[in-house]
Amino acid sequence: MARAALPLPVVAPPAPASAADVARRFHALSDPTRVEILERLRGGERCVCELTDVLDAAQSRLSFHLRTLREAGLVADRREGRWVYYRLVPGALQGLSEALAALATPASGRRRRWWACCE
Repeated sequence: MARAALPLPVVAPPAPASAADVARRFHALSDPTRVEILERLRGGERCVCELTDVLDAAQSRLSFHLRTLREAGLVADRREGRWVYYRLVPGALQGLSEALAALATPASGRRRRWWACCE
């Protein structure tokens, strides 16, 4: 008998509001295993046990990487009994790409002066 899927709680994408938020997200993306986890989650929610099998990784190692991604606001989890399921936070990577685009775009208007000695 098939289990009825529980509705997923809505998780708002946390917009990187500060340099620390942006750095935390880029740090989370700096490890190949974490990027591979995100690639696997693009297809939808996955149980930790499934990710362990697919990535051929120890459960403890995978839990460390998933915690890093969760703390960076890139993935969300839900518990169902003994199982933990992870999914991408909608828009979280889009917010990061927007922050990166803002850094790559020259400031509009007059030139900003950082030091009084340069006036």
